[in-house]
Amino acid sequence: MSLWKTQPDIDQLNARQKGTIGEVLDIRFEGFTDDSLSASMVVDQRTHQPFGLLHGGASVVLAESVGSMASYLCIDTTRFYCVGLEINANHLRGVRSGRVTATARPVHIGRSTHVWDIRLSTEDGKLNCISRLTIAVIALGDNPPAT
Repeated sequence: MSLWKTQPDIDQLNARQKGTIGEVLDIRFEGFTDDSLSASMVVDQRTHQPFGLLHGGASVVLAESVGSMASYLCIDTTRFYCVGLEINANHLRGVRSGRVTATARPVHIGRSTHVWDIRLSTEDGKLNCISRLTIAVIALGDNPPAT
């Protein structure tokens, strides 16, 4: 059984990247299953730290992007919105080029919080980062987001 309230549409998810940090970092939503959402990001001068490796902060941007979008797809957007509450990341391997792919899977989908396990891997399948993201699910009447 699928966890999605809104069936993911990869073209629509990618269109939402326009004008955001996701566009700057070339984050692309790639696919989904009944219980996961995946996106990739380029590893080049846009995402490098000064020593030519993938910047840990860029990895966190990718992790939060895919996890936040996954939460968005799990809520009734006519009644709720969701925002990142906490994120952490363990950087396991340096990456110099190519693309990294992040796959978000739920740990907990509750009424007011979601927790996601997000694994980032290189093009050859090597795990380079593990992240955990906690999302707050907020009723639209409680400080709705700017549109």
